[in-house]
Amino acid sequence: MKFLIDRCAGRRLTEWLRQVGHEVVESRERGTDPGDRALLEWAATDSMILVTIDKDFGDFVFVEKARHCGMVRLPDVPAGRRIELMETILRTRSRELSEHAIVTVRGGRIRISRSPS
Repeated sequence: MKFLIDRCAGRRLTEWLRQVGHEVVESRERGTDPGDRALLEWAATDSMILVTIDKDFGDFVFVEKARHCGMVRLPDVPAGRRIELMETILRTRSRELSEHAIVTVRGGRIRISRSPS
């Protein structure tokens, strides 16, 4: 899978995803923060799943109907748990991610959402 990691999601998660064989770009590797809308557009243009802890991406997709290629949202997930949760998501929800689902982890629960048509 191809991932774009928002700078807030962390370098350790980026490194781990690479180690387990995924194609990964961390947003900070490409310079200054372009802003959330530009990040979402970049991920969609390059067919990458966006990984973030920011909450506003849900509004972009569900309210503004922004295009995307899937997303993993980890709001309120401590840095030390992100790899563990991502491992679970990849093991149990890869099919949904490949179909451009939005996976949100909150309170230890994994929720799968689809963009409105």
